[in-house]
Amino acid sequence: MNKVFIYDTTLRDGSQAEGISFTVLDKVKIARRLDEAGVHYVEGGWPGSNPKDKEFFALMQKEPLKSAKLSAFSSTRRKGIKAEDDPNYKELIDAKTPVVCIFGKTWDMHVIDVLKTTLEDNLEIIRDSVSFLKKKKREVVYDAEHFFDGYKNNPAYALKTILAAQKAGADTIVLCDTNGGSLPEEIAGIIDEIKSHVTAQLGIHAHNDCGLGVANSLAAVEAGCLQVQGTFNGFGERCGNADLSTIIGVLSSKLDYQTLPKNKLKDLKDTAYFIAEVANLPIPDFHPFTGHSAFAHKAGVHIDAILKNSKAYEHLDPAVFGNHRRFITSELAGKMPLIQKAQELAVKIDKKSPEAKELLQALQKKELEGYQFEGADASFELFMKKHLKKYKPFFTLEGFRVHTEKKASGAAWAEATIHIEVKGEKRFSASDSVGPVEALDKALRKALIKAYPSLEHMRLTDYKVRVLDTKDGTSAKVRVLIESQDEHDAWSTVGVHENIIEASWEALVDSVEYKLLKDSKK
Repeated sequence: MNKVFIYDTTLRDGSQAEGISFTVLDKVKIARRLDEAGVHYVEGGWPGSNPKDKEFFALMQKEPLKSAKLSAFSSTRRKGIKAEDDPNYKELIDAKTPVVCIFGKTWDMHVIDVLKTTLEDNLEIIRDSVSFLKKKKREVVYDAEHFFDGYKNNPAYALKTILAAQKAGADTIVLCDTNGGSLPEEIAGIIDEIKSHVTAQLGIHAHNDCGLGVANSLAAVEAGCLQVQGTFNGFGERCGNADLSTIIGVLSSKLDYQTLPKNKLKDLKDTAYFIAEVANLPIPDFHPFTGHSAFAHKAGVHIDAILKNSKAYEHLDPAVFGNHRRFITSELAGKMPLIQKAQELAVKIDKKSPEAKELLQALQKKELEGYQFEGADASFELFMKKHLKKYKPFFTLEGFRVHTEKKASGAAWAEATIHIEVKGEKRFSASDSVGPVEALDKALRKALIKAYPSLEHMRLTDYKVRVLDTKDGTSAKVRVLIESQDEHDAWSTVGVHENIIEASWEALVDSVEYKLLKDSKK
């Protein structure tokens, strides 16, 4: 079994994604989580480009990673000066990381039009940069920026650039599809053409502009690359980087490569969700291997077959990567999800059981009222537990009030007050916000947090409202769907009512109670 080294650049390339802004402490938390996950390299940032990354590396010196190698990033030195005189290189060395990664120009168009220098001078820049860092006793990863585009345009020169880095002592030559425009067969073909000239370890750095970041990375590994650079969840500029969580899944389960240590593969989903939580960018439900719906089954035929033999509609055991199987209730599924969920709750029923018929009737009644459980798995589990008398509430509502106000200045404002009883103690809480639902959410959490501290790690990630009876206008029933997430998982809840605040409250309570129920099972 060949070993592939996983080089994570979530903290540098991933942070360039629209909507992501890591704090220094965010970066420290993610770096330590990646270390725990068994990633081989963690690229922490560019210390010469901003104070935040400089502070991050200073903090990491006080408590180094346990197994992963921390890498600092930069470009080749500036033209017209030596590497030893480049201020960026002083910051790079002061970061005191065992590994440095620098990128250099490979595409002749970039050398002439962007760097504004000669082709020969660019080769000298590469040699001087790598040589200086090797003299400083660093492991050097050389990222050949735009390698594949450069090779297509001028193969002889593109090859010269990576051989210059190799001759200067680079430990790994990483071939970059920086614009994300190459196809897997192009990637594999070019690597086959050049690998006989390269004695250094080869790596791949792919972007996802054609949706091929993962495919191109896999093609590169099959062609001989032993280091894969990417980001968890595919975060990155434009369409993102190659998604490491998917790459690790495929290499480990389909292509017989060693990526993360075997005992760490089960943490893949939790790692992906932890990073998504810190980044405040939810993972799509349909995300391979780690997504909430990756092993979800809806059609009755599928569910029936899965119960007989899981291989019927699953390409692998979801537990290998820390995920789990889900059966979704809908008009397409019939009694099977109800039976399966009941069995999970230690209630033995089958299709012919009167309990199954009662459950199905109760479910159909809820759906007639406007509930839709296929998109609200957490509410469905709570519905089942309540119907089967397997549920004990974590708190009792005594009453709440929501006040909204619009000021002459145009600013909107809302305040919520709430009275609940939790663990035999009556509590009152109040909170305000720009909207009534958020104010209610904050007031509820404030009232519960002392009794249930784990709610600190939960947040609402989406809120959707659908009008069910449009002919009734503003008095119509609405269905509210709330999506929530913590560091390990995501879940959805539903509420239905003519009053949008009441529908939101129902979905909100389900979301909180499901989180507490989930935590109580640990």
